[in-house]
Amino acid sequence: MARPIKETPILFGEDARRFEERMKQVRKETAAEKRQRQAYYELFLTMLEKGKQTKHKEI
Repeated sequence: MARPIKETPILFGEDARRFEERMKQVRKETAAEKRQRQAYYELFLTMLEKGKQTKHKEI
């Protein structure tokens, strides 16, 4: 049986301020990082498709 999901903690004071500031900062992605991310995504899609094909063969 699944365990219940714990409540999300609420941030107060300095922790809340730091968290909000970090969320406002936009991280830039270099062209190389973007290509790497896209390559990982394509690899994931390939693996997902092969998994679906394997599952269908077993049925």
